[in-house]
Formats: sequence, C-alpha cells, structure tokens
Amino acid sequence: MIEKKLDKTIREFIWNIVEIHAQLEDIHTSWAGLLGITQPQWLILMAITELDQGRGVAGIEIANKLRVHPAFVTNQTKILEKGGFLSRQPAADDARFILMSLTPKATAEIEKLSKRKLALNSTMFNELDEKTLSELNGALATIARNARLAARLLAIDAS
Repeated sequence: MIEKKLDKTIREFIWNIVEIHAQLEDIHTSWAGLLGITQPQWLILMAITELDQGRGVAGIEIANKLRVHPAFVTNQTKILEKGGFLSRQPAADDARFILMSLTPKATAEIEKLSKRKLALNSTMFNELDEKTLSELNGALATIARNARLAARLLAIDAS
C-alpha cells in the first residue's frame, strides 16, 4: 500500500514537472519573440548571462548548460552574432575556443524586459518564500543528479 502511494506521488510529481516545463517553454518563446529571436536563441543568451564571469563563455559550457550539441550552439551563436546580440572572440590562452559575450545591444534589450520578468517571477513564485525556494532547489538538484544516474543505468541495460 505504501509503495502504491509513493508511486502515485512520484507520477504526480513527474506530470507537474512536465507541465512546468511546457509552461516555461511558452514563456521563453514569448521572451524570445519580444527580441525577434527563437526560443533556443533566447536560452543561449540566458545561459551566457548566467555563465559569463567577465571573460566570455565557451560554446561547450553553453551546450552543457542547455544539454544540447555544441554544433547547435555554434550555429545559433553565429546567427545571434549577425543579429548584434553577442560577440565571439578567440580565447586569449587557446585560440581553438571561441568565447562569447553579450553585446551592449543584448544587455540593453534584456534589461528592458527586467521589470516584466520580475513581475512574472512574482506571479509564478507568489506563495513561496526564499527559504522554501532554496529547499526546493536543493531537492530538485538531488533529483536531477539521481535522474542522470538513472538514465545512465537505463542506457546500460538497454544496450
């Protein structure tokens, strides 16, 4: 009986994650549309914003963050560069790596959206305080780590 309840709770959790994922995709698509770019391009800009420590970000770092193929990042960042949203420069210590940074244009456009993003976040996380969100993030990080392990184990069993 306890296992059935746990299984039901796990299924509900998974469907909630599926729903949240779908809603976030719609939100990202809307943000991207406001800048005249695609949803994957928006996510690339957000990943660069998150990862850039002032020296630029390598494509492999972006690909890892977004869990996509590095060639996809290369293709999309070239488009973003043409659109004036990012700059691409060879790394000073290893010219094989291209480091990407947001341009002032991209920074300004994202900044224009910041008040709307704050309002949206307020709506989404309305009933959760910082402590609750922090605990939730910790639990989700644990689940993500365990899911990566489970996926590897399943892949081994399938081969």
